[in-house]
Amino acid sequence: MSDTETIPVLSHVDEYLKLAQQYDCSDVHLSPTCQPSWRRFGRLQPLWENADHLTPEQTEHLARTYLPEAELARLEEKGDVDFAYDTDFGRFRASVIKQRLGWEMVFRVISTSVRTMEELGLPDAIKPLLQYHNGLILVTGSVGSGKSTTLAALITEINASRTDHIITLEDPIEYVIDSNLCHVNQREIHTHTESFGSALRASLREDPDIIMVGEMRDLETISLAITAAETGHLVLATLHTGSAARTLDRILDVFPTEQREQIRVMVSESLRGVISQQLVPKADGEGRVLALEVLVNSPAVAATIRDGKTFMLPGIMQTGKNLGMKLLDDSLIELVEAGTVDAEEAIGRAVDPIQMRRTLGLEG
Repeated sequence: MSDTETIPVLSHVDEYLKLAQQYDCSDVHLSPTCQPSWRRFGRLQPLWENADHLTPEQTEHLARTYLPEAELARLEEKGDVDFAYDTDFGRFRASVIKQRLGWEMVFRVISTSVRTMEELGLPDAIKPLLQYHNGLILVTGSVGSGKSTTLAALITEINASRTDHIITLEDPIEYVIDSNLCHVNQREIHTHTESFGSALRASLREDPDIIMVGEMRDLETISLAITAAETGHLVLATLHTGSAARTLDRILDVFPTEQREQIRVMVSESLRGVISQQLVPKADGEGRVLALEVLVNSPAVAATIRDGKTFMLPGIMQTGKNLGMKLLDDSLIELVEAGTVDAEEAIGRAVDPIQMRRTLGLEG
């Protein structure tokens, strides 16, 4: 094909998804009036610079060629739908919405194999948290920061080292986790249950030892998760927050003022740890690397939560390195000093960019 010849629209979404897998992309975007695009190593770009722009009729046709009847009916009724899309070559998290210009699709490419904690670069300090029989472990970060991948690795570690009943509640199910030493049940919101809250409430009657909550979105889910952690279950969950301190603030702020003192006490006693993460583009442009902040509950951390002084947590984490604690900025500095991440990229993601610039000797 010549450089001037435009690339036509492909006949099925699977053709785009196969290409995304082949080129190690995280997401595929098929939007009306735009060229087909993908996110590769964190950067959104067209699949081909000379690709035809998709028309509204084409995106709707592409959606109708793969949407199951139940999801198509839900899209027609509600205007948006999210579900796991299985093919014979891979698994994808699919989102289809109706917008001003027509139907739009976004796919998240899900790895077919669950990566281990070691493969992800998760520190050994997290492993003792997985031995508890009750409590709350939170994995936090922005959309697309790899929270689901980290949760799957933690559940796989438990699955290989304990003999318990694991229930996962997800929207949608991303990684398929087969029972190993543990008995694993996976439930998908909207497919197997109506909401995280109703699924979490039902799970407490199913004799679970470990409950994984794909996302703590609202007061009901957060309240039930804390209660489950308090009543003898190990709960692993995610939140869209960027640091340990902000995570705890988010949890406490969702409750009415008159309940916050009680919730602070409950969280201070049930929290086991917080893992906050970012996926940072590598300096060589070939992929992304995990930057982590790790909070491990300790008497000092618990007292800080109980007293509502979460602004003191970074200082406690700085002095708690022997317990496995780490600040995000320290993780970024390590990546820069190893030559893995560009200094300016790290500074742009830092909690305290001025101090990081000083630490890296880039003042002035």
